[in-house]
Amino acid sequence: MQSVFQKLLRIRLILFKMAKTDTKIESANLSVTDKLKSLYKLQLIDSEIDRIKIMRGELPLEVQDLEDEIAGLETRVSNFDTETGNLEKQISLRENAKTEAQALIKKYTEQQNNVRNNREFDSLSKEIEFQSLEMELCDKKIKEHKAEIELKTSQIEESKVKLEERKKDLEVKKAELDSIISETKIDEEKLNKER
Repeated sequence: MQSVFQKLLRIRLILFKMAKTDTKIESANLSVTDKLKSLYKLQLIDSEIDRIKIMRGELPLEVQDLEDEIAGLETRVSNFDTETGNLEKQISLRENAKTEAQALIKKYTEQQNNVRNNREFDSLSKEIEFQSLEMELCDKKIKEHKAEIELKTSQIEESKVKLEERKKDLEVKKAELDSIISETKIDEEKLNKER
């Protein structure tokens, strides 16, 4: 949608170009009536081109918005998958740490049977207590990570459902836009040539 001022400037530019080329009658020889007729014809062509663009409406923008939303959802799903993988690695690390703590508890318990004084016994008791707390911490973190994985998995599923819906919407909008473009393409090209 061009302003009247822009259209008049374009008309002047066209008339100037027409004056430079010998394909049309020189503008100096054109009468005011001929100039007005040319201006009117150009105005009709511009109006018809505007009508064609109005037929498309907001459809090109809607298609672009859907494409952007689909890209965002795909990125979101990818990020959730990455986060889920990281949480699973953390669970594995915590389970390994828990196994190591159990082995150390067993080792320290056996060493308690062969202690020579109370200081060694107390030190081993504190190590056993520390490893027990370490195991409890690992269990707590494993539960937290599993809960986060469940949450991420549900978010992934929701995002995938929304992604599929948006892809279907995009197909419909693109088909509609392609239909309108194919219907008006010939007319638009013809009008642009007449300009």
